[in-house]
Amino acid sequence: MGYKNNQTGYLDGLLSSRAVIKKNNYALIPHDGLVNNVIPGFENCDCSILGSKQLGANFVDYIITLHKDGKNERGFGGEGIETIVYVIDGVLKVSDGNETHEVKKGGYVYLPASTLMYLENGQDADTEIFLYKKRYQPLEGYEAHKVVGNVNDIEPIEYEGMKDVLLWDFLPKDLGFDMNFHILSFEPGASHGYIETHYQEHGAYLLSGQGMYNLDNEWMPVEKGDYIFMSSYVQQAAYAVGRDEPLMYVYSKDCNRDPEI
Repeated sequence: MGYKNNQTGYLDGLLSSRAVIKKNNYALIPHDGLVNNVIPGFENCDCSILGSKQLGANFVDYIITLHKDGKNERGFGGEGIETIVYVIDGVLKVSDGNETHEVKKGGYVYLPASTLMYLENGQDADTEIFLYKKRYQPLEGYEAHKVVGNVNDIEPIEYEGMKDVLLWDFLPKDLGFDMNFHILSFEPGASHGYIETHYQEHGAYLLSGQGMYNLDNEWMPVEKGDYIFMSSYVQQAAYAVGRDEPLMYVYSKDCNRDPEI
């Protein structure tokens, strides 16, 4: 099966992990210990499944490294499934079957429900991506559409009026979309303004930095490469620590729909 960090053999010292799994509540999954999964359609790729329904999520998140000639020609997604890919590093070719986009670091592509996503590494070196899928919740009179962008072309928002906490929104404020993707960045010493408790759930992958994260009123250390799942109503907040770089993560959020009874 193999590990994402390519570690082989024994480690020095006792076996230990920062992982905390509270199914249907929250999870912290460190980068060390992630295993590679065989997923039909992905060739010359290392794939790790992160959030899923088995954890309590209404979506599935993956962290994937495409090696030279890495690709998915089978098509990712399916009937009624919406998808989005974010390029952490490298160059990715993304197609909806009609049009192909070359997406570089910081770039993303959203495809609406029932549109298969085809992926191909756009360089000889490795390309790393964060990949997401969810069953779309239709709303009469509205529909989603393809979105292609790059965070480097987006003007960030000062989160809750705090100059040292910045937010990037990927998708338009449009009722056709039942979810959004964001990047949230905390300069060292910055934090949320309060501990949040809300209906929306998140899957978050840490792109840089170190911090302390509150999950269900338990503070725990986090760092680049970690994954966090936050279910509905779990308390959540972050402090950024460290000296050299911000605590930054990309994450999903369901939105624009009334809860079902």
